[in-house]
Amino acid sequence: MSEISQPWKLRANNIVQMDNLIDFGDVLPEVNKMLQRGVSLYRRDPVGADLAFREALALRPDALPSYLCLYKIHTYQGNLDEALTIAEAGLEEAARQAGLDADWTLWRSGQISSDVNGPGHFALYTLKALAFIHLRRDEKAKSQRYLDKISELDAMELVGGTVIAALAAAVD
Repeated sequence: MSEISQPWKLRANNIVQMDNLIDFGDVLPEVNKMLQRGVSLYRRDPVGADLAFREALALRPDALPSYLCLYKIHTYQGNLDEALTIAEAGLEEAARQAGLDADWTLWRSGQISSDVNGPGHFALYTLKALAFIHLRRDEKAKSQRYLDKISELDAMELVGGTVIAALAAAVD
């Protein structure tokens, strides 16, 4: 097994140490190391986590997991303007990599690969994240636009959009 698919290692005295907390997929080892550092820092040092994720993004702006880590931590921390900016940048990069139009409103069913590890899936997942971010910003109409697009693309179940739709329905 690779180190990423088996993130634990048995150390002396049968102590298990986590080397890779999260499987970030096919990223450079240097990027993976920065992302893993950010994950390990998040709870006790959110500023350090942010820095680690930004270092990974600066090293490889095409590494989609860096965007995910950044927009998630900023959403969790309530830094919704920053989360929105990062998620929009991540969506743009994912669309570029997937060969999709830069304008997500023009995406059509069947254009996006069914590969759950591909940039198309990341783009769909980021649409869901944007719906959530806008909902948290009390921008329900904007949130609903993203949810409607995810539904139109028949991806609500695929990316967990139904959870955000239920949250949006509860806001009424």
